[in-house]
Amino acid sequence: MKNTKNKRPRLIVTRTNKHIYAQLLDDNGRVLTSISTLSKDFKALNIKSTTKQASFEVGKLIAKKILNLNIKEIRFDRNKYKYHGRVKALADGAREGGLSF
Repeated sequence: MKNTKNKRPRLIVTRTNKHIYAQLLDDNGRVLTSISTLSKDFKALNIKSTTKQASFEVGKLIAKKILNLNIKEIRFDRNKYKYHGRVKALADGAREGGLSF
């Protein structure tokens, strides 16, 4: 029996030493939208990709893309990463962008 109580898509965060990635997945595992410090939208901001500010901006950009899909509530999946530093900055940026989780 499938768990039907969580119908909100998941925002998955992945980070490396140099970059941070955010993907929105639905319940079937399909990517609805994504962004990273390597994408053109981010590179137009001219921010060094290893900073907390970069993660915050990625959070705001992914929030904008998600809101364009008419989704306001998501689940935040930080993978194995602790909730501090760049991961927390991305979450704060997504919340400031208008998402709730």
